[in-house]
Amino acid sequence: MEELRSRETDNSIEIVVATRNRGKLREIKSILIPLPLKFFSLDDFAGIPEVVEDGATFAENAEKKATIIAGLANRPAIADDSGLTIDALEGRPGVYSSRYAGENATDKERWQKVLDEMADVPDGKRQASFKCAVAIASPGGKFQVVEGECPGTIAFKPRGTGGFGYDPIFFLPELGKTMAELDPGVKNRISHRARALEKLKRILPGFLHLSLAILLPVMV
Repeated sequence: MEELRSRETDNSIEIVVATRNRGKLREIKSILIPLPLKFFSLDDFAGIPEVVEDGATFAENAEKKATIIAGLANRPAIADDSGLTIDALEGRPGVYSSRYAGENATDKERWQKVLDEMADVPDGKRQASFKCAVAIASPGGKFQVVEGECPGTIAFKPRGTGGFGYDPIFFLPELGKTMAELDPGVKNRISHRARALEKLKRILPGFLHLSLAILLPVMV
């Protein structure tokens, strides 16, 4: 397949990851790094506002963020929305995962709220899933969404110091570890975001060729 020539002379394509979360940015870059992309985050653009995540699903939020950021940055944008869904809590925290304990809550405050709500839920009824939707959008408004899921259970107490978010309380029975105890290489193979990003990696070259052809007049 032909390569696109970017605005730079190194033949990489500039792409914005719609996040200010350094952990999430590292994770996304590590999976997509084989592609000829030059990554930016929202911190690289002054004045870009936070996008209100008011969708009913992860896919709606990811699509909205990617489309808005792509237009504002005038570059393709990747955005994700992900969260924890727990059977015993009727799917909560779901799309409210990042603000479940309040807008400015810490990761510890979020997972502690979940543990408190799950205090009386016995082993065997603590099934949960991490779910993720990732969207890619062009400045012209074209977009595509992929999704990934990682099933597990809610631990009775936090374990591990890696990862971020709810990772310390999300237990993977087949590995005998929480997400926070995993080596980053293992996490980048089995996590919900990794599974969605692997799907994105497969569609991204074709998407960028189609959506950026009108913006990149020189092809090589």
